[in-house]
Amino acid sequence: MEKEAMKSLLEIIDQQVSSSILGGMEEQYEELERLGYIRINRSSVQHSSSITPEGMEFLYHDKE
Repeated sequence: MEKEAMKSLLEIIDQQVSSSILGGMEEQYEELERLGYIRINRSSVQHSSSITPEGMEFLYHDKE
């Protein structure tokens, strides 16, 4: 996933307390989770995600 696409998805997740995983976007969410930018809650029927401190750093403080 491109850097701008990652930031765009992280912005959506950050705007919500618990962001439902958007249909068809599972791979993108899993990539962000592998990078440590989000955590996916798989304990409910509708999986949700939340941004991690690493994700906040990437979203708001990355200068590249």
